[in-house]
Amino acid sequence: MSEKAKPGLLGIIGPGIIIAATGVGAGDLATGAFTGSKLGVAVAWAAIVGAVMKWLLTEGLTRWQLATDTTFLEGFAKHFGRPAQYIFLVYFLIWSFFVGLALLTATGKTMEAILPWELAGHNVLIYGIGQAALAVVLVKVGGYKLFEKMMSVCIGLMFITVIAAAVAVQPSWSELIRGTFVPSIPDADGKGLSWTVALMGGVGGTLTILCYGYWIREVGRSGGENVNLCRIDLAVGYFVTAVFGIGMVILGSRIQVEGKGTDLLIVLVNALRSELSPAVGWWAAWAFLIGAWGAVFSSLLGCMQSVPYLFADCWRLMFVKEDDRKSEVDTQSAPYVWYMYGMAIVSSLGFWVKESAGVGFAQVQKWYAIVGAAFMPFLAIALLIMNRRWIGEKYRSSIVMQLALLATIAFFVFAGYVEVCKRLGW
Repeated sequence: MSEKAKPGLLGIIGPGIIIAATGVGAGDLATGAFTGSKLGVAVAWAAIVGAVMKWLLTEGLTRWQLATDTTFLEGFAKHFGRPAQYIFLVYFLIWSFFVGLALLTATGKTMEAILPWELAGHNVLIYGIGQAALAVVLVKVGGYKLFEKMMSVCIGLMFITVIAAAVAVQPSWSELIRGTFVPSIPDADGKGLSWTVALMGGVGGTLTILCYGYWIREVGRSGGENVNLCRIDLAVGYFVTAVFGIGMVILGSRIQVEGKGTDLLIVLVNALRSELSPAVGWWAAWAFLIGAWGAVFSSLLGCMQSVPYLFADCWRLMFVKEDDRKSEVDTQSAPYVWYMYGMAIVSSLGFWVKESAGVGFAQVQKWYAIVGAAFMPFLAIALLIMNRRWIGEKYRSSIVMQLALLATIAFFVFAGYVEVCKRLGW
């Protein structure tokens, strides 16, 4: 195992901060801004509801691990069998490649906006691959302790700068308060519901929430007595996530935006410069740009550190004899290290092909998005079953938690249907 973090405030809220920093990326920021542009601050409440649903799922994962002393993947493998493991592994490999490709694009374009130097016409390519290499070095050399500090710095940049930019555009505070506490969905030419669903579903991460269990092991947190501590820790992380979502809704509501993904972030920067007074606009634009970089680089760094945990755990459960298995994932083990290298290299090669040869992955990404839309409801269903049948009476989900998980399942099934329809043009 890598070096344990020292006790203290960071040791208490560190894993929650990391899950917020990893889960908020360029796509999440862009979704918030676009939804705000279409619907205004009336749907600020949706960012909070989305964060609460992700909290429910991550709390269920955490309670399972602390009560059983096994990771979610261990419980999943034991109770759902080898075929389910292979299905998860195939999905996971596809997801790893495309999330790496998306993050390299996001970090490359954001850094290009900060340093618009001419690099032989390949600015985004060089910046993206360079930051992927930096992330690998930071994880390999610094271990969990440095990783936790770096993620805390990134989340600080994100929090301060995005909020500063949101305040600078001078929203209507009365409308914002009403939109935060009084749920409503504007019509927006019949698309109000789909935009609201996108905002709720886009808050926080997807598959990376599985990594929280490995992060709490890094800080030495085990046993059922730590359930309440983790609930508080996760509440801090998802509170920060909800604030980011609301901040982006505010920005989108005050500035006319268009585009998507990282392109939309650059449009926002230019809009802040042009639509605010010269002095305020310059500072707000740079503040937002630095915060956006903190968001996308922390997602890249978080994925490079956390995704190999999942592969190493899968490898341990599927290909190592039970008698020879170690109780925890070793971050110095060959499966962890080589998957981190492989994810960086394969994503960089795909990024190079995409940028240099002009070969797009739009069609594959469309189907990847469709498959990805199904992950959250299946995770919620698995948790509902596992935490009801196999966790033990003391830590079993309460009726309220079970109903909340059922509502979450219903939402993500609907969100997946909306995503499929959108991607297929129905």
